[in-house]
Amino acid sequence: MINVFAAVLSAVPGSEGVGAEEMPSVLAVPIDELIIGIIAFLIVFGVLGKLALPAIKKTLAERTELIEGGLAKADETQAEAQRVLEEYKAALASAREEAAAIRTQAQADRTAIVEEARNEARTAAAAVTAAAEAQIAAERNQATSALTRQVGELAVGLAGKVVGQSLEDDARVRATVDAFISDLEQQAAR
Repeated sequence: MINVFAAVLSAVPGSEGVGAEEMPSVLAVPIDELIIGIIAFLIVFGVLGKLALPAIKKTLAERTELIEGGLAKADETQAEAQRVLEEYKAALASAREEAAAIRTQAQADRTAIVEEARNEARTAAAAVTAAAEAQIAAERNQATSALTRQVGELAVGLAGKVVGQSLEDDARVRATVDAFISDLEQQAAR
């Protein structure tokens, strides 16, 4: 400290004559202090190297392992996520294919149901038409027989008026009229 004060005093103007002796350099280190400092440094360095350095290396190794393990786990997780994504995409594609197959099957079923309904309607219409034709034929036969009876009655009545007597009770006359009507029906059928 004395050296520092001496350097400061020599730098101040007007104090040059006070101590005319030459001051040692502040940067000059005495050899004995340098040797003691180097020995103390080596002792501290050796103690730190023996005690602290293994703990520091161990901590650094643990951190490295932890980081590498985390990276490996992250890679595994990413691979698992990629696998799950691929499975999801495959399942989605399968679901789309299944939906398309269901739509196709539904359209085919709809077409089959519509065709079946049409066939049933045709069958029902044919049955109704056949029933109507049978009814018409029955009504025609009934009307024909009614007309035949009326024509026969009118013919017997007219014949009775022409002959001048009633022909309604005679079975032979009735057979003649029936034969005449049969002949008319045969001619109409041709």
